[in-house]
Amino acid sequence: MKKITFLLAATLLFISAKTNGQDDAKRECQIKYNLFKGDYTSKKYDDALINLNYLLDNCQDLSVSVYQLGSTMAEKGIKDPVLAKRIYEQRLQYFPKKNPAKVHSDYATYLMSNKLATDDEVFTILEKAYSIDPTKMGVKNLYVYFQGVTDRNKDSNPQKVFDTYDDVLENVNKKLDNYAAQLRKLSVDTIRNKKKIYAYTVNSKALGQVEGGLDNMISEIATCERLVPLYERDFEANKSNSVWLRRAVSRMFEKECQDEPMYEKLAKAYAEATPSPDSYTFYAGILEKNGDESGAAAMREKAFNLETDPIKKAKYKLKFAQAAKSRGQLSKARSLAREAISFNPNYGRAYLLIGSLYQSSVNSCGDDEFEKRMVYAAALRQAQIAARVDPSISSTASKYIRSYRANLPSKKVIFTKGAQVGASHTIKCWIGETVKVASSD
Repeated sequence: MKKITFLLAATLLFISAKTNGQDDAKRECQIKYNLFKGDYTSKKYDDALINLNYLLDNCQDLSVSVYQLGSTMAEKGIKDPVLAKRIYEQRLQYFPKKNPAKVHSDYATYLMSNKLATDDEVFTILEKAYSIDPTKMGVKNLYVYFQGVTDRNKDSNPQKVFDTYDDVLENVNKKLDNYAAQLRKLSVDTIRNKKKIYAYTVNSKALGQVEGGLDNMISEIATCERLVPLYERDFEANKSNSVWLRRAVSRMFEKECQDEPMYEKLAKAYAEATPSPDSYTFYAGILEKNGDESGAAAMREKAFNLETDPIKKAKYKLKFAQAAKSRGQLSKARSLAREAISFNPNYGRAYLLIGSLYQSSVNSCGDDEFEKRMVYAAALRQAQIAARVDPSISSTASKYIRSYRANLPSKKVIFTKGAQVGASHTIKCWIGETVKVASSD
């Protein structure tokens, strides 16, 4: 009995000593953290580093703040790439559920910036971030990730490239639509609103650049010649898959493959699988192509009336405008684009479409070189408005601006015509706009 009592007392003493030891360790970790945080805040990085190393060695799961502050200090304060790499890796190990997509994305950025990993290693990290939540990835990393997917699959598995493109673009467009909606609501009456407008503008511009970069990459492989056999091959397996059908018909529409029989097949299947404003819009084009203009008009009106979001209404109107342009109905296309703008005044793509309508009419809207080249002044004005109101397409708009400006009449042509720079000039034919005489020189 005495022996049992002795063993029990020894066990309790051991447990008590162990518990006290654990409490002491926790207290020491908290003390070291407070010292680290204080030195970090005071930018006493040499002192902070001593306590940070202790925390990384002994208090790995104390707080995610250790890694948040530590990574900033390692990257920007003491610029120690080895330490920064260790901090990222430990954070992912001990706090795997704390904003993991963003952490993976930031880690990849750091490795790329400091040339601490191969392209394949970086791609693996970005792939992990993307699989968790692509909306949390850095703007540049979305582009880098898609480039990696394209390089690895464009010949062997183009469908994966298209699927990834659609996924990324849909997430980008969700953000852009949200920014557009916010910008539409805000005024500049307060400092707070000005800050929000600035933030939405900067973010929209960055996302727009990603969108343009993705389009440039996919345009190399997404040709009608390549899309048709791919969709013919996979149609039976996906003829009830609304997501696949929407993406397929949208891509063929954007690549101007509407004359392909496969496009009509996809549009009909999409409308049957998912009756919606989007599917009705595509199907209206098929009806019109087949001579049913009244049916097409009714279908477009039905699609438009089902939608309540003004940002989406603007997108539908622009689709109608694009369809009118493809049929050569330039004046109607402009009217529809202007309707799109009435629903979303910041819709730069609608302004760009109007500019392209004007540009396509250069040779039919003037009797001489001066009059024809002045059509570019009207197109230029639309592109300039697009760049001003819609930061998401500023990069694309800039290309149009440069092109239109380069095609304005030269000073010699203006002089020969007897006109003056800055004077008013009314463009003939369906355009009928009055612009200021400007020179390409």
